[in-house]
Amino acid sequence: MKMQEQISSKLSEALSPEFIEVINESHLHNTPVDSESHFKVIIVCQAFNGKLPVKRHQLVYGILADELSSQVHALALHTYTPEEWSDRHQQAPASPDCRGGSKKVV
Repeated sequence: MKMQEQISSKLSEALSPEFIEVINESHLHNTPVDSESHFKVIIVCQAFNGKLPVKRHQLVYGILADELSSQVHALALHTYTPEEWSDRHQQAPASPDCRGGSKKVV
């Protein structure tokens, strides 16, 4: 199973989201072709009700602990309650351009 599918499957099973999208953004970074190391996750679920963003992220990190300790290098999380998602017109922010990590920025 591809890492993108594995992330989606684990989060779906654990959180029963109303909406989930897992996007492989590895190609936007300095990675080999077909890498699966950088992901953006947009997830909307009732489990986030009453939780601050840091607690939502900790919940997701706990579910994906194995993936984060091995193959996944970066995980951009956009975690919303159904109401927040509706208020945002079902749109998550675009990912910023990669600045090359440790490369010198001129």
